Amino acid sequence: MSVLEMRDVGKAYGQGMGKVIALAGVDLSVEAGTMVAVMGPSGSGKSTLLTIAGSLESPTSGEVLIDDVSLSGMSRDDLARLRRRSIGYVFQDFNLLPGLTAAENVSLPLELDGVRARVARQHGLEALDLLGLADRAGHFPDQLSGGERQRVAIARAVVGERRLLLADEPTGALDSATGEAVMRLILAACKRGVAAVVVTHDAQLASWADRVVFLRDGRVIDRTMPPPGPESLLEADR
Repeated sequence: MSVLEMRDVGKAYGQGMGKVIALAGVDLSVEAGTMVAVMGPSGSGKSTLLTIAGSLESPTSGEVLIDDVSLSGMSRDDLARLRRRSIGYVFQDFNLLPGLTAAENVSLPLELDGVRARVARQHGLEALDLLGLADRAGHFPDQLSGGERQRVAIARAVVGERRLLLADEPTGALDSATGEAVMRLILAACKRGVAAVVVTHDAQLASWADRVVFLRDGRVIDRTMPPPGPESLLEADR
């Protein structure tokens, strides 16, 4: 079953001579338990694809469905509920709340969804521990390094029962060992049935995915299976 389906999706900004086509006729289907890597040069539409997939932007044309439900027919409140309960985001600016500790940032979505504070905190601490941040749980974002903030954002995106994970360069600020820990956490989420879309320019990172989609000038120009390698642990671990 497809968790995410994008049908002939287009996105344009501006009008007339200043009109910019960010996406054109994009079709993408991501099934539960799989990871799709999206690659392409700067300006190819990768980040726009993520924001539309996650309902943060509306397409100019085409249709986006999550769990077979079209986003175009949902109210603003329903979309907000969908994002809170079903979609985990990891974007390059992290979007951590400065007044909350690392543990509080991670557990907040669970609490907003009705999980008791103590249970939410325990799940948050477990996710942080998996990324080597147990000793930083009580620190605020401005007390963390860029790489640590990125790992907190990853933990927040995968904690709980989300169905779809959208990640924009999730290992960009990390060393190779920590980047591997991040990918293992994403893969663990996929093994629980999460569908993941990971934007990356790193071929080694893309090799962890089940499929790779290449974008250029807002269009899908190729789809392929990544080459087998030591990083492709998804099938080996299943």
